[in-house]
Amino acid sequence: MPAHPIAQGLVAGFFIVLMNLVGALIVLLTPKPSERVMDALLGFAAGVMLTASFTSLILPGIELGGIFPVIAGLALGTLAMDAADHLVPHHHVFIGREGREGRRIRAVVLFVIAITLHNAPEGLAVGVTFGGGNFREGVLLMLAIGAQNVPEGLAVAVAALAAGFGKRFYAAFVGIRSGLIELPMAVLGAALVYYIAPLVPYAMGFAAGAMLYVISDEIVPETHRKGHERWATFGLMIGLITMLYLDVVLH
Repeated sequence: MPAHPIAQGLVAGFFIVLMNLVGALIVLLTPKPSERVMDALLGFAAGVMLTASFTSLILPGIELGGIFPVIAGLALGTLAMDAADHLVPHHHVFIGREGREGRRIRAVVLFVIAITLHNAPEGLAVGVTFGGGNFREGVLLMLAIGAQNVPEGLAVAVAALAAGFGKRFYAAFVGIRSGLIELPMAVLGAALVYYIAPLVPYAMGFAAGAMLYVISDEIVPETHRKGHERWATFGLMIGLITMLYLDVVLH
């Protein structure tokens, strides 16, 4: 890992995009996973993100700048995602259309916008952590986001296949493309907090708030929509325990 925080953010961005690619390519190698398996995998991703939001963003942010900057960042991150979710016309990756109507906007464009909204906070979170000089937390968050990007990349590819976005190769491409936004967001997050140090606790709270919004607004409702709540909950708990274990072992 390079020494400069922005370069670390760049490397971490490449890593999490690579993990998304791995997940998306699985659609080429295996039969379409069952809905129950996909809900369990998405639950795992939610558990990893949930734990990482606290252990790698909220708690380190409080240690750096106190509780109030982190709370302010949490509120701003939540409000920003809520505004984007309702004002930007888009088609949710999993749960369907939301936002203002845009009759001339093609479904594929809505799909891409939704993917961008969904993945941007993850890249931002990784970059913010490295840019703030929190190397250990950055590595943990990079591993966490990378781990959850595998089932997420697969989920997007499967969703694209089910939505009629072409054959398996194009569905895999859509899944790969879903993670590309994370690379520039990781570099942007690292650069912002590196050059404007007082932003660090606010930015960590903002990234955590945005990720928690995605978990509650999209992932959990999707995994509970088709009667697989039990499997999704087990997946979430396994993801949570896995991330918590890594946080303690790598301390």
